[in-house]
Amino acid sequence: MVDRGVVALDLVPTELIVPRLRVAGAVFALVGAVLGAVAAFLINPVVGVVLGIALVATAAFAVVSGGRRRVWIDHGVVSRRGALRVRRVNMSDATRVEIIVRVARVSQVLLRVGDSSGDVTVGVAMYTDDGGRELQPIALRALADALSRSALASALAVSSVLVTQLRAEAREAGLLERPLFRAIGVVRESGRAPATVLTDAEVAALTA
Repeated sequence: MVDRGVVALDLVPTELIVPRLRVAGAVFALVGAVLGAVAAFLINPVVGVVLGIALVATAAFAVVSGGRRRVWIDHGVVSRRGALRVRRVNMSDATRVEIIVRVARVSQVLLRVGDSSGDVTVGVAMYTDDGGRELQPIALRALADALSRSALASALAVSSVLVTQLRAEAREAGLLERPLFRAIGVVRESGRAPATVLTDAEVAALTA
């Protein structure tokens, strides 16, 4: 198996998210400034200034922290950087490997790996009824390879699902032939929507 070093696992690249965050942050900051001015006029200047600063600072923090969020895998270790810290899980030492499905207008398929210190969740696909976005092949392959080195049965099963997904993508198969998309249907048919963890049997069935 090829050791690819650091591979990004961001389902939606940060370059696409940050511009939208900046726009939303600017709007929220403007609203905060207006509310601060209104509070200063109706209550007193001190309250207005404090409120305005608090709301503008909240908007700035949301933009900065959103831009910092990253998920990546490096030599079998999956890391997720949030606003304040980085959480890491070594796939070889994982004690939990699960596929989570969230059904909504835009449905999500996520991989959750965990050990005694906590969990890291990776978005691997999101779909509408007629399309969607899937994690890049190199990222899926890196996850599949790392999971295949685990002694955990659930990790090996999920690795098989990702390999089957890669093969379907390689031959440009339709959505119904892609296991990650079929996972959405499994949850809908089970009646466990909007969000659930797939059972071992359901994960195995995705590669059938």
